[in-house]
Amino acid sequence: MKARNEMNPEFMWDFSHIYENDAAWEAACEEALVAIDKVPTVAGTLSDSPEAMKKGIGLMCDAEEKVMLCYLYTMLKKSSDASDPAFQAMEAKAMGLLVKLQSAAAFLNPEIVSIPADRFEELIGSPILADEVFALKKIVKASAHTLSADKELMLAKLADAAQTPDNAFSMLNNVDLVFPTIKDENGNDVQLSNGNFSVYRESTVRSVREAAFNAYFGTFKKFENTIAELYGGSVKLDCYFADVRGYESARAAALFNNDVPETVYDSLIDAVHDSLPYMRKYLELRKKALKLEKIDMFDLYAPMMEDVDFNMPYESGKALVKEALKPLGEEYGKLLDEAYENHWIDVYENKGKRSGAFSCGVYGVHPYVLLNYTDTLDDAFTLAHELGHAMHSYKSSEAQSFLNHNYSIMVAEVASTVNEVLLTLHLLKTETDKKRRAYVLNHFLESFRTTLYRQTLFAEFERESHRMCAEGVPLTAQNFSELYKSLISKYYEGAEINEIMANEWSYIPHFYNAFYVYQYATGFSSAVAIAKQIVETGDATGYLKFLTLGGSDYPIEELKVAGIDLTKPETVKNALELFGSTIDELSALIDEIK
Repeated sequence: MKARNEMNPEFMWDFSHIYENDAAWEAACEEALVAIDKVPTVAGTLSDSPEAMKKGIGLMCDAEEKVMLCYLYTMLKKSSDASDPAFQAMEAKAMGLLVKLQSAAAFLNPEIVSIPADRFEELIGSPILADEVFALKKIVKASAHTLSADKELMLAKLADAAQTPDNAFSMLNNVDLVFPTIKDENGNDVQLSNGNFSVYRESTVRSVREAAFNAYFGTFKKFENTIAELYGGSVKLDCYFADVRGYESARAAALFNNDVPETVYDSLIDAVHDSLPYMRKYLELRKKALKLEKIDMFDLYAPMMEDVDFNMPYESGKALVKEALKPLGEEYGKLLDEAYENHWIDVYENKGKRSGAFSCGVYGVHPYVLLNYTDTLDDAFTLAHELGHAMHSYKSSEAQSFLNHNYSIMVAEVASTVNEVLLTLHLLKTETDKKRRAYVLNHFLESFRTTLYRQTLFAEFERESHRMCAEGVPLTAQNFSELYKSLISKYYEGAEINEIMANEWSYIPHFYNAFYVYQYATGFSSAVAIAKQIVETGDATGYLKFLTLGGSDYPIEELKVAGIDLTKPETVKNALELFGSTIDELSALIDEIK
């Protein structure tokens, strides 16, 4: 694998769009410090007048915007090569700015919630604070969970250290872990990596995908006790912060800020449980299509149609994604061109590069998209997915102030998945070759399995791991693995559960951002409904409006602009029923092909 400095700049990020060079970043850090020092100067004045409140919030936003630019510059550099000690040091310095800002602004929320209700209503009634009203109401809503200024300061100073479990796991996963070699389809020795594991787990040669699973998860198992301490520490911190702020649970704390009822979380899990007969039917179809006597967990990613040529070089993937997203309009297409041509995307894997993929919005600049592209159709879907995030970030930043531009995770996964579903529907509409069409249907079903079912399984694991913490159950590798094995045995009833799969929990980085993953499942369900509506009516107006809303309202209310109401069970149930009907469609097509 190539080092970062050996990669082709044509397919790499251009950091100069943020700062011309590292010297400019150093100067920006000094400017950020000056902005941070201005924030406490308005302490005690916020209720004096609407103008005073606007000034206070303005100073906070100005400092945060400067600090976030400094931090994101270093985070992106470190993501491109976490092994570079210079990037590690820069990120640590930027994290120090974040902690300093949190400490400087610790007075802000307590002072706002201490304003008498009648005075608060008088203040927000002023047109001067029109842009700040939603943010202020959210702060007051959280008053029961806001501590005194000195206690808020103590928690702010703990924020950096509280990132240790996540940071340590990230360094272990992305830098320190060395995966073994396996034999590929041609008998050649290949070294596994976070980037290529997905390629070998989809191999049409069963021995290759089995070897990939055993080697990959076996590596994590060697460190299961260390990882259990890291994840257990993260869970304990979640429970600690929830407890000191007076929430009933860590989950209640995580869902509070977005005003999401816990019933939405539980009803998602219940709906998926009710639909598990569809999953059993899907496993039987897989076993039949792959001509297996039994189906193992390592068989779940292999394409059900062999000898299908769906090689997808990056240039082809770009063109396919742009064509599939035409229903979103001409302006959306022009933004895609901008992303392709102006170094928004870091395309290929290199040593030390962060695994997986992500999109990071940079306010006032443009989004940055990280890929580890390997020329497969899945990579084209990942490109579409991350560009959904990117366009959401771009349009929200364009339409909203810094205070309101940052959308919640709950709506983020809608924008990304709408693009994936539109790509699927485009391929199903245009593909005439039966085997390739079957391949696309297989991919669509895998989207349901990996996003709706698998992420809900993860959500249930998080719910139960935090319950264990609250009830005093030891957070050990053995207990985590027993819990995880019980869940995969339920969700994948009928499949062989290899013992190594009980350890799968140990490689999921999202678990360090508690109660995050359920939003993939609700987002996927919402996106299926939105994409179908756009294709059937030709009208993307409501959806495009939704993309501009940023964080200007609660996510459930924003989704209503796009025609989705997640407080009702129909959105998830309709998606699950589509999963069932698509299984039948693929089954009939496979029989026809044979």
